[in-house]
Parts: sequence; structure tokens; C-alpha cells
Amino acid sequence: MCTRWFALSKNYALKKIVEEVKKGSSKLMRMEDGTGNKDFQWQVDYAGFSVLPSQAPDVTHHIENQAEHHRRMSFQEELRTLFRRHGIEFDERYVWD
Repeated sequence: MCTRWFALSKNYALKKIVEEVKKGSSKLMRMEDGTGNKDFQWQVDYAGFSVLPSQAPDVTHHIENQAEHHRRMSFQEELRTLFRRHGIEFDERYVWD
């Protein structure tokens, strides 16, 4: 797995950036000279977080092991845990589609 970092400008909505990343990578994944995976689909949910440069190696490791991690904890439960750990108040009615 290849993990990429980028700086998100305050001038662009996270939703638009995710939309563009999903669109471009989906096309690449489905191409014969890509993975050729015609059934590739992105999950519906996503979240964006600010990360200090000093935390980048730990976050990269977490992302690279995400498939194994999510066999034990769903995306939703992981996000709830992150919110609670960092004192972020949230309402379940507005977090999930």
C-alpha cells in the first residue's frame, strides 16, 4: 500500500478533495494497466484529520494496517473512539449517511 500525504488548503472543501481522489483512483484501479479490478469500490464514509508532522509515521503505519485493524473494529466504532479520545462532541444523527 502506498500512503500519500498532502496539505489541504482552507480554500478547498474536504468533500471536494475526497471526491476528486476517489474519482481518479477508481478510474486507475479499474483500468487494465492498473489493477484491472473492475469491481473496485470506495467505502461511502470518510473522515479527515489534522496530523502533526511528528505523528505522520504512526498514522502512516495505522493506515497501512487498516484492513487488518478493521477486521476487529469498524470504521464507525474507530471514529467514535477518536472523537471520545480527543473530546470532540458529536451527534450520531449527523455523522453517518
